Amino acid sequence: MTIINLVRHGENDFVGKRLAGKLPGVHLNSRGLTQAESLGSLFESHELQAVYASPLERTMETAEPIAQRHALEVVPRQGLMELDIGQWQGKTLKSLRRLKLWSAVLSTPSMIRFPGGETYVEAQGRIVGELEDLRSRHANPKDIIVCVTHADIIKLAIAHYLGLPLDFFQRLAIAPASISTLAFHDGRPRLMHLNDMRATRVDERE
Repeated sequence: MTIINLVRHGENDFVGKRLAGKLPGVHLNSRGLTQAESLGSLFESHELQAVYASPLERTMETAEPIAQRHALEVVPRQGLMELDIGQWQGKTLKSLRRLKLWSAVLSTPSMIRFPGGETYVEAQGRIVGELEDLRSRHANPKDIIVCVTHADIIKLAIAHYLGLPLDFFQRLAIAPASISTLAFHDGRPRLMHLNDMRATRVDERE
């Protein structure tokens, strides 16, 4: 069966404070770099065929140690890009929580469009299309790949493959540097791991 590991980027100074969105120049902080190295170690025993990543700095930097362990190049993919939150980019969570739209983001995300950005429906279609394309490229049932991307993008993908309504996707938790694994057997998806935080636990012990 083809295995797709969905990895969220490591920590950066925006996590828990601001929405980075597609802003350029958001790099991993020191803890995020440690998490990335931990991810590289965790995947070292896997026979990976490819490592893909959203083209933003924080995802590419997370993917690099994973790829290096396997003498692979990180392949940037626009389909793995962060949700386009438009005018919300760079805004503090404190300021956004005061907006009426914030409650809709949490309760009925299928109904909203970010000001100047995309809808969750569009983002889900994008990531599912991307994963289906990558799955067709790695049709060998023994292929294992890694896709380093963003929290909401991973949640939207998992919700689709589990058959969850889009409005329930916010019930999933995806921590920085976590691993969620989908396995496809005869085209049928199975969720093997959700929000595996071993890389974060390694970081906390150091």
